[in-house]
Amino acid sequence: MSPQDERTWGAISHAGAVVAMICSAGFLGFIASIAVYVIHKDRGPFVRAHAANSINIQISMFIWLVVATVVYVVLGVLTLGIGFLVLLPIFLVPLVVAGVLHVIGAVKAYNGEWWNPPLTPAFVK
Repeated sequence: MSPQDERTWGAISHAGAVVAMICSAGFLGFIASIAVYVIHKDRGPFVRAHAANSINIQISMFIWLVVATVVYVVLGVLTLGIGFLVLLPIFLVPLVVAGVLHVIGAVKAYNGEWWNPPLTPAFVK
């Protein structure tokens, strides 16, 4: 695979995740990331690294959403339902952060830059 193709597929792994997140309200963003990783992981280290980073962002977002759900339910019950209305935007934070990280990752991949996203452990390498 040529370096330009690696950069393009690295960018697609991030951009595809953003498109899938938008089309599925944040639930299916991992599909594009996993597809690029499975198909292109052996074709070059650059595309493998960016596809893995994209999956790691999605895994981190899922963990953040689980934590947000627990906080939402606990505080909603403790405030006798008022917290359910007030804390509803808490679910947007992980989605927005993941979207921003994917956009940054897509730009960096297309420019040929190696990048490790902040706030995301390396679950997939």
